[in-house]
Amino acid sequence: MMPDLPAWAALIISLLLVVAGFFAVTGSLGLLRLPNFYSRIHAPTLANTLAAFCLVVSILIMASFVEHRFVAHSLLVSFFLIITSPVTAMLLMRAAIKRQLRHEAEAQEKG
Repeated sequence: MMPDLPAWAALIISLLLVVAGFFAVTGSLGLLRLPNFYSRIHAPTLANTLAAFCLVVSILIMASFVEHRFVAHSLLVSFFLIITSPVTAMLLMRAAIKRQLRHEAEAQEKG
């Protein structure tokens, strides 16, 4: 059975979830609508990382009230998301740059 949350905690959790949804939709729309690969990879990396962070903070607040103590395991999820998402984006961008340079070099050899 779920204990009753204070109104201020429920309000904060609700606002964080709405903000997380806004960032997730914004990042997804950026992925669909931006013109080239580099801008398309940039939008979801930033926006979805912020969305995940807001979601994890809301889980942290909720779990802390349910357990009646500070629950920090969701901070590890946030920490790993903050580290892995930008690193993955950088690796994808570097691979795209190398592929583009290789394609341009092959075009120069042929032409």
